[in-house]
Amino acid sequence: MAFPVRTCALVGRFADPRIAETVGALLPHLHGRGVTVLVADDAALPLGAAVTRTPEAQFGARADLVIAVGGDGTLLHAARLVARHGVPLLGVNRGRVGFLTDVLPQDMLPSVDAALTGELTVDERPLLSARLVNAKGAVAEALALNDVVMQKHDSGRTLDFETRVDGRFVNFHGGDGIIIASATGSTAYALSCGGPIIEPHLPVLVLAPICAHTLSNRPIVVSSASLIEVALQERSDTQAHVSCDGVVLGEFAPHDRLEVRTAKECVTLLHPPGHDYYKLLRSKLHWGRGALER
Repeated sequence: MAFPVRTCALVGRFADPRIAETVGALLPHLHGRGVTVLVADDAALPLGAAVTRTPEAQFGARADLVIAVGGDGTLLHAARLVARHGVPLLGVNRGRVGFLTDVLPQDMLPSVDAALTGELTVDERPLLSARLVNAKGAVAEALALNDVVMQKHDSGRTLDFETRVDGRFVNFHGGDGIIIASATGSTAYALSCGGPIIEPHLPVLVLAPICAHTLSNRPIVVSSASLIEVALQERSDTQAHVSCDGVVLGEFAPHDRLEVRTAKECVTLLHPPGHDYYKLLRSKLHWGRGALER
């Protein structure tokens, strides 16, 4: 990352009044510091706003910093834009939970100033690499920060599928699908399926079945150096797909193969001073209510 920051990209649903309010305060602040602001071509901002409109696909190549205003979904979208470029992300929380967007609106301007001069805490998060190979050999690939999910769709029928870790057979599953989550993504979809909370810098992956039909089919934790493989079994009315951080990678049919491993690329998150992961957990999961804050 280059300091001081000269070009910053903004990502968010600017038509949302709460986000528009935040961006309305942020734009003149950045302009006053001589920062060029990039927004998407179709961004819902007033005409005459001091911004440069450019395709989102160019943010990674042109920006020194990306600020995501919204919830974790907005930051995940921003992460896809910069994943192969090493551009750091700062998340301003205007969403609901916000494990990744941890800057509160009232702290936004001081945090942005600190980001512009390189004074925030740098946090490197590994990405997942998903590779979907169909029966004809065609390959679709994508990166994910939180998780890669194989699940049923458009059908009430459950799926039969098997999993392998580093070529070794693990289990034959019946259920609605499976989540392969990074440590970062352990507090996302995998958590709702009974998965564990993983400290985000531990080198592990979580395999969490979705609505498994046997109670013994529990989430497991494996090394982040592992190759995870999922194969769907032949069954009538089988309809499934694979998604990466909520974005569909492709349809998943019997005889196709899903491969997930830790990617070479990382995403750089920026945190305000005093960032404390366990304090974040207490806040977002409402732990210890009624007890004195330590």
